[in-house]
Amino acid sequence: MTVGRASGTGSDIRRRAGELSRDGQGVTGPLNGYHHETYAFPLPATHELSARFERAKLRAPRPGLLWFDRRCFASEDLLLTALQGRVDRIPEIVRVDGGVYLQGFIEGRTLDARQVPGRGLSRRHADQLGRFFGQLVSIDPKELAEREVTRICAPDDWTAEGDSAAFLDRLIRFTEEQVHRDHGAPYRTLFDELGVSADALVGLRKRTAELRGRPFALLHCDLHRKNLIVDRDGDLWVIDWELAMIGDPLYDLATHLHLMGYPKQEEARVEELWVTAVEEARPGSAYGWEEDLPLLLAYKRVQSVFTDVIRTALLLGSDAESNWRVLPRAAWQVQRVLAAAERELYGADAAAPSMRQVVTAYRNWFRTTRGGEAETAAVTRSGT
Repeated sequence: MTVGRASGTGSDIRRRAGELSRDGQGVTGPLNGYHHETYAFPLPATHELSARFERAKLRAPRPGLLWFDRRCFASEDLLLTALQGRVDRIPEIVRVDGGVYLQGFIEGRTLDARQVPGRGLSRRHADQLGRFFGQLVSIDPKELAEREVTRICAPDDWTAEGDSAAFLDRLIRFTEEQVHRDHGAPYRTLFDELGVSADALVGLRKRTAELRGRPFALLHCDLHRKNLIVDRDGDLWVIDWELAMIGDPLYDLATHLHLMGYPKQEEARVEELWVTAVEEARPGSAYGWEEDLPLLLAYKRVQSVFTDVIRTALLLGSDAESNWRVLPRAAWQVQRVLAAAERELYGADAAAPSMRQVVTAYRNWFRTTRGGEAETAAVTRSGT
């Protein structure tokens, strides 16, 4: 079992997991995950989930997070409740006393733990993924509202049905304003040294009018290997729905391809199975996909740059003693996303920063940031 960042064994959610477990023991966690503090624990024999699951999962949102993606639904739990029986192999969910929701824990391994990076899907998993895409587009978004799956934004802020151009424009504006302008303010010198500006987002936004309209559908928006679980029977499950939204179904394909990093041949295979699945489920869902996919992929590459630069800075800025040990690998990952978005960020005639330049940029940012903090602390201690 993979364990994520520690958040204190005395947390309220950890204590609640112990209270709900079979004997108060065997609580595992916090599990890996950015958005939630999550624990798994063995179920009492009398629990309604115990006939199908050995363990349950209890989650609570992590407070004070920087959100790098536009959110849609107020409650992942209510969304999953509404999807029971409509989408195969998603976590079963029940409500217990105190308004707490438990998810059945899928015993198995994440797809990334089972595969060599960059390897394609098995025939069985490809078929199951295609069925999953088809099931998503078959769900009428109006049904979710009827089942009291509330959305965060007000109705007058919703994108009009089928307006794929406006949908992408909203996503780009979120990255431009919420991530780069607001969250990115403390890292402005770092972005500058890496040669990253919001101009790339402005350029992409000017191209959104090119997009063709497709009927909106439910999207998962985070389909990567760590959110795909292979159970003990070899079947593929989809977990972690906190980024789900209503929008252009092609965006789900673009996000999946970007996050999975398939070889070209496998990428083409997944595109074909997606087209077949969504067109069979809801004709028109793949309209114009070949022309529009490159723009959506370009946005995902640029979005990853803004997200990864800030997340890496947060990681490196948390511990003055150990950050240099993780810097080389962290900088390598940042250099990869910079190189992937090279054309969008730097144009056809310039290159992304090298690995050495990325390391230098973070060292300079870290030194400047820590220097400012040290100066402030000295002033405070002196009472001036």
